[in-house]
Amino acid sequence: MSTDVVIVSAARTPIATSYKGSLAGVDAFTLAEIAMGAAVERSGVPVELIEDIGFGESMQGGGNIGRYAANQLGMVNLPGVAMQRWCASGMAATQWIAANIAAGMIDAGIGGGVESMSTAPGTSKPGADGQPTFWLSPANLETEDAPPFNTAKGVGDNAARMAGVTREQADAWAYRSHMNAIRAIDEGRFENEIVPVPLADGSMFSVDEHPRRNSTLEKLATLGLLNPFDEGATTTAGNASGLNDAAAALVLVSRDFAEAHGLKPLAIIRGWASTSLTPAETGLSPTTAIPKALAKAGLGISDISSFEINEAFASVPVAAVKILGLNEEIVNVNGSGCSLGHPIGCTGARMIVTMINELERCDGQFGAVAMCAAGGMGSATIIERV
Repeated sequence: MSTDVVIVSAARTPIATSYKGSLAGVDAFTLAEIAMGAAVERSGVPVELIEDIGFGESMQGGGNIGRYAANQLGMVNLPGVAMQRWCASGMAATQWIAANIAAGMIDAGIGGGVESMSTAPGTSKPGADGQPTFWLSPANLETEDAPPFNTAKGVGDNAARMAGVTREQADAWAYRSHMNAIRAIDEGRFENEIVPVPLADGSMFSVDEHPRRNSTLEKLATLGLLNPFDEGATTTAGNASGLNDAAAALVLVSRDFAEAHGLKPLAIIRGWASTSLTPAETGLSPTTAIPKALAKAGLGISDISSFEINEAFASVPVAAVKILGLNEEIVNVNGSGCSLGHPIGCTGARMIVTMINELERCDGQFGAVAMCAAGGMGSATIIERV
């Protein structure tokens, strides 16, 4: 990149379980406002010097939540753009801000993402009889091996089948994810990144609620397959990510801007890449995105201190570990989608926020975050601790 892009602040809300969890009554607009407000406040960047917002959202009706949140926060000088790359939307939004800074088009911007599955609007289109019928934009044409609305099959089962991941291996990874997330919570690893959300009853929601303390391999083994009639199916509700609500935001600036304004960078964005395979190969896309992003950063796998590969399904990181030859001891050490949850438009940004803190905790230099995204896509971002 022609200009070093640094992250000077990062914040996220706790992650809630959708519909029945703590944020069931809090919409995406409010979550974005809270995360964005905290990131700006922590950054020390004068609001009038921030120039743009990129904010990911996938299921919120096609608006521009980043700009809405800016208005609510009194940052009326800030335009915004909504990013939609399905699961990688929050990551794409952050990459877009980084690209604008690297190109010299802006000096400071906000990246992030949000999802509230609890309050996501329903959409409809005229059915055969002319009456409204429920509709959701598909990521790809319906095919037998990649049905767009059966991601357990098209992503989870396919990744397992193609990489030789067994049901037992997927369950073991999911269990490990829950235990890692619980340990991270108990050790306070997320406290620096989380901004509490005030609730209607006057309480504050401040701790991720999706990880299961009472999860066991035995319990996971009893859960039924989501596609029981498909040969080789491995995916259950227990080794899949949840439906979740959360928001995350980061303030990015050029290194020159940081130095001129006395700002202390948390991390440098060293590179990123997005790739695509066939829709049926969606779950393998991190295996192409990670090497490409590393090449852009001038690094190799051995340079990375910590990876987070989103657990849209447990088979996805297990496949990546097998195919790329990763040391699983440095992959998803604080949990991921199966345990923390997967608020779709938020997750990519949340992963970057968490990786900043993990590199500080483990005294690592480089971190890699990666994920698959519907329709065959994948994306990865490489950061360096400062």
